[in-house]
Amino acid sequence: MKSGEKLVELENIHKSFDQNKVLKGVSLDLNEYEVISIIGGNGAGKSTLMKILTGVHKVDDGTIKINGEKIRSFNPSQAHEKGIYLVPQEPLLFPNMTVEQNISIGFDSGKLNIKEETEKIVEDLGWQLDLKRLAASLTIAEQQQLEIIKGLLRKAKILILDEPTSALTFSETKSLFKVIHKLKADGVGIFYITHRLDEVFEISTHAVILRDGKVTLKGDIKDFTKDILIQGLLPEDSDSNYEDKFEKENIDRSKDTPILKVDNISGDGFRNINFNVYKGEVVGLAGLVGAGRTEIAEAIYGITEVHSGEVYLNGKNITKLGINETVRSGLAYIPEDRFLHGIFPITSVRNNITAQVIKREGAFLNSKFEKEVTSKYVERLSIKISDQNQEIKSLSGGNQQKAVIARILSTNPQLIIMDEPTRGIDATARNDIYSIITELKEQGFSILLISSDLEELERISDRIYAIYRGNCNAYLGFNEINAANLMKAAFGTYEGSEAYAKV
Repeated sequence: MKSGEKLVELENIHKSFDQNKVLKGVSLDLNEYEVISIIGGNGAGKSTLMKILTGVHKVDDGTIKINGEKIRSFNPSQAHEKGIYLVPQEPLLFPNMTVEQNISIGFDSGKLNIKEETEKIVEDLGWQLDLKRLAASLTIAEQQQLEIIKGLLRKAKILILDEPTSALTFSETKSLFKVIHKLKADGVGIFYITHRLDEVFEISTHAVILRDGKVTLKGDIKDFTKDILIQGLLPEDSDSNYEDKFEKENIDRSKDTPILKVDNISGDGFRNINFNVYKGEVVGLAGLVGAGRTEIAEAIYGITEVHSGEVYLNGKNITKLGINETVRSGLAYIPEDRFLHGIFPITSVRNNITAQVIKREGAFLNSKFEKEVTSKYVERLSIKISDQNQEIKSLSGGNQQKAVIARILSTNPQLIIMDEPTRGIDATARNDIYSIITELKEQGFSILLISSDLEELERISDRIYAIYRGNCNAYLGFNEINAANLMKAAFGTYEGSEAYAKV
């Protein structure tokens, strides 16, 4: 392996947003001829670190050196000038412009023959890319090729690839890897962000584990195995038993009739998904961001289309029903983005809690009915408000989420899909939500829990299905649920279960 000049030196990097410390003293170097895979769970700080390197975010504390030059602050344009280029997970193109026009944006046409330079790069890389095509006609792989070309035109010596294979086919991935190997041989240094551990060993010279804003492992790839990487991803207290762990009982429900039966469904972002949910249990859907969990939930609920397969609720086929009919059948959904899709921010707490039940009961503008429903759930869920007319956006995140749950409960559902129910709320409110979920389970409600928080899944799930790259790749029964198994399942390396589709 060649050793080259030092391209990037990050020393003791700190970054906070409000009171949330995202990076806590990260130190990392990148040399020529190196591909460093950066691995970490959701919220580990990977994207924030790269945004600091590309000038999108300002560092709070720490030292940045590019090619030996200490950088105090810089913006994305200056980052480009210094040879730093980020190829985003989702390419940012103008669809109604040609490939050539997209590539030319940001360049002084008088200083560079864009077409000639682009054609040379395409030829050198062995690609077939018509510069006259509209960007809207490109495949995801071709869009990423275009982004890489834009970086190479800027003479990028520091290339950042953010989950570049997330939407690629096997052959497209192989083609990308050939490009990475060629760039590395030419002295380009590459940061490669990925959740796919197989890829790490195929293309990397080094690996770095980020966990909770800190580097927990880093070194030459030859010194690692998958198990070592997984161990580095685990929380520090993963071997301990949480004293506040919610009581769960191992009940065999497999002979019962399921409340929800998902039978081999496929759709946008997922395929051949099978699982059951029984009365009075919490079933977790584990996986990393982008694995396909939310897409599955939206298809079950009817927001998006199920391309094949069926969904049954209490034996009734609800696959092709509209959302209103699905709700009437007993299915409810709490979306991931509370502020965008969960609440009506400029309306009152009362209007938010009663929005669905008044439609079902035909009680529109019945103030007495609305007040009674609101009072019932404010008391039941301990929602902290000054009065029922208070704008919901003025509540804390935890109380907003309780109000969303109240609206769902008012429709008397049999099964509730909860997508990231504790996202963006503090520890006290988080425990309140856990208590609500446990109480609902004891009352006979069924919960399908989607969460990126592995501790959360471990604490309150009775059974767990893991989604990886759009497939349900693992099933964890009651006695298999622990932090290590969950981490392996999320990264697609768990091998300790029977075929999930049988359960």
